[in-house]
Amino acid sequence: MGKVECEILGMSTNPSSAGAYALLLKEVFGKRRLPIIIGQAEAQAIALELEGIKPPRPLSHDLMKSIIDNLGGTLLQVFINELRENTYYAQLIIDLSTLNIEIDARPSDAIALAIRAHAPIYVADSVMDSASFIPATEQNPFMNEEGGQIPSNPEPITTKEAKLASLQEKLRAALDNEDYERAAVIRDEIKRLSMSN
Repeated sequence: MGKVECEILGMSTNPSSAGAYALLLKEVFGKRRLPIIIGQAEAQAIALELEGIKPPRPLSHDLMKSIIDNLGGTLLQVFINELRENTYYAQLIIDLSTLNIEIDARPSDAIALAIRAHAPIYVADSVMDSASFIPATEQNPFMNEEGGQIPSNPEPITTKEAKLASLQEKLRAALDNEDYERAAVIRDEIKRLSMSN
């Protein structure tokens, strides 16, 4: 299975869902973007580490890294390996000196751990092919035209990336509520927006 190395491009609140955030990954050697909707706790854990802020007591992801380190292991990589029923799946690839193990994880937890361990993030080619998009411009979707940060609660969703992230969250909610007619309409809108320039 082929995979693409990605990095965190930015994170923004998701106006369509209280407490949810849109985490945007960018392929390292390309232009594609992959939006992933994550929860508030995971968004906070990622943001704290990215900002270099150390909480007075370790968070769960700090604890996970400490356990791996104390067992003599190394987090080799995080691999977002599947997109099934509009839900992303990931694996932690850990080296424990005599063997490599793969542990299933939510992508948000895996990414929060990866940035603490300075481990690369990979996404399966199949996931990038089905869920990523190429932005109309190379501008950071979380920056305004003057280069300033977009407020955490923007008025309308204006960037294509934010619209896609919002639509994906709505699609998950429709599927969770078994509202398949609404899910089909949202899925078609995601495809239309993804293919538009």
